[in-house]
Amino acid sequence: MKRIVFTGGGSAGHVTPNIALFPKLKSMGYDIQYIGSYEGIEKKLIEDYRIPYYGISTGKLRRYFDVKNFSDPFRVIKGYAEARRILKTLKPDVVFSKGGFVSVPVVRAASSLKIPCIIHESDMTPGLANKLCIPVATKVCCNFPETLQNLPAEKAVLTGSPIREELMRGNREKGLAMCGFNNAKPVIMVMGGSLGAAGINTLVRDALPKLLEDFQIVHICGKEKIDNLLLNTKGYKQFEYVKDDLKDLFAMADIVISRAGANAICELLALKKPSLLIPLPAHASRGDQILNAKSFESQGFSMVADEDYLTGVTLTEKVHELYFTRQTYIDAMQNSKIKDSIDTIAQLIEDAANQKTSQKKK
Repeated sequence: MKRIVFTGGGSAGHVTPNIALFPKLKSMGYDIQYIGSYEGIEKKLIEDYRIPYYGISTGKLRRYFDVKNFSDPFRVIKGYAEARRILKTLKPDVVFSKGGFVSVPVVRAASSLKIPCIIHESDMTPGLANKLCIPVATKVCCNFPETLQNLPAEKAVLTGSPIREELMRGNREKGLAMCGFNNAKPVIMVMGGSLGAAGINTLVRDALPKLLEDFQIVHICGKEKIDNLLLNTKGYKQFEYVKDDLKDLFAMADIVISRAGANAICELLALKKPSLLIPLPAHASRGDQILNAKSFESQGFSMVADEDYLTGVTLTEKVHELYFTRQTYIDAMQNSKIKDSIDTIAQLIEDAANQKTSQKKK
């Protein structure tokens, strides 16, 4: 039996694409193990799937001054030693990394042990963690055609992001029942990432009276971001977070308002959901969501709006425009060149594992 070690963490976006690959690799006969941080979000997410989990020390590598810059490099060094010890015990055929700072010591340790590493970069431009891993990676998967020019040509592969298969099996009627909706009006789904998005929440709630004249709205607003004053508003359903039932909410949605995190928008692409993307502003991020959104806009997959210039009124106008032109976006997504992400990545993993096996025989 071949063995693969996954790594990645720090946010749900660095874990869920890994999870999406599990069923395919299990069907191919792989034994799956996971290395993450001691108590990061990845630990809870992975343990739900009963995958053996190993925690290591990790530290964040920052481009700006922070007092932790003096201590975190030592945590990374400790994590490298721990990862190397775990990998020497597990003897995997291949390592797959989804990024995040916990991945750096794992990928670097794997490279030192001659274990092939495949990494995945979600955003348009590589983050710092992946920049440190790319030189020792066997292959680098990416989501956007524009990213290819930022990666070594011999390593770069346009794969898209692995999407959990269960998301494709949603039931619209179950989603409607879950929210207390009906088929009289179309449904808008609002989502702001795993932690919610305060800016989008405020805009949607400002626009609520006008939007509810023509739409029903399901709003995944983030932990502790439910507005209790709106709990009994007809046609408006709030959730802090949705896990197993997310597929049914997607199936119910006619259009989506979303941040522009790479994994989220790749799910929208896979599900062919017309979307209004409101990326995290540049002053609150490194600008990756803005680039992601521009790529989807240029490919005809999504409409994009700048949060800093949106009001409840202009949001309402854009939502109506999106809804009435939604088929244009659906057609563009159906013609996308990014298809079968799971199969493409699984084949890269298989090729790397086979190469490792052949080297062992020599």
